[in-house]
Amino acid sequence: MQSSGFQMNQFGRRHHQQRQETDEFEEKVVQVNRVSKKTKGGNRMSFSALLVVGDRKGRVGVGLGKAPDTLSAIKKGARRARKHLIKVPMRNNTIPFPIVIKRGAAQVLLKPAPPGTGVIAGGAVRAVVEAAGIRDIVAKILGSSNKASNVYATFAGLQRIKRIATKIFGPDGSARRESGSGEVQKPSQPVRPEKQEPPGKAVSKQTLGKKAKK
Repeated sequence: MQSSGFQMNQFGRRHHQQRQETDEFEEKVVQVNRVSKKTKGGNRMSFSALLVVGDRKGRVGVGLGKAPDTLSAIKKGARRARKHLIKVPMRNNTIPFPIVIKRGAAQVLLKPAPPGTGVIAGGAVRAVVEAAGIRDIVAKILGSSNKASNVYATFAGLQRIKRIATKIFGPDGSARRESGSGEVQKPSQPVRPEKQEPPGKAVSKQTLGKKAKK
């Protein structure tokens, strides 16, 4: 009897912790699509839901859930978003530096803004930024208008800001300063995506021979 009571207490504590975590994060459904798959027995209908989860204190995550009904798809998306949370570095309720991120056909510009500006961004970008708790920011969609692509591009931009800020300010958030100067090392220009040559573009022997003759 005592062991069963102990197990019930453990279950109650776990349930209470899970409920606190659920109440801590806010979920926002960005997009719900109906998907049809052609099978031998006919068309199989299912739904996909794209969700953004955040605590408005710097943590945010994005998840895509697929299920036969919308409710199950939303629950799966929220569960996956919680598994892929990141901590966004912020300075005075905005991002530390501007960045341009390109992911597939989507390209998004994120710029820091002075206090009182608010969130100036489109619907897809706004969902990610507000869930992270960024209050002052200016964003511009430069590429595709697809909501899912822009959500993933914005999330990738915040991930890149985290990596660069860790190198500049250190993992503890303290800025690394140059010896003899009090200026903090940080990029003055927007960080742009690196240009990559298309794969499979090989240089022929004739081209190498012409270059050698010149």
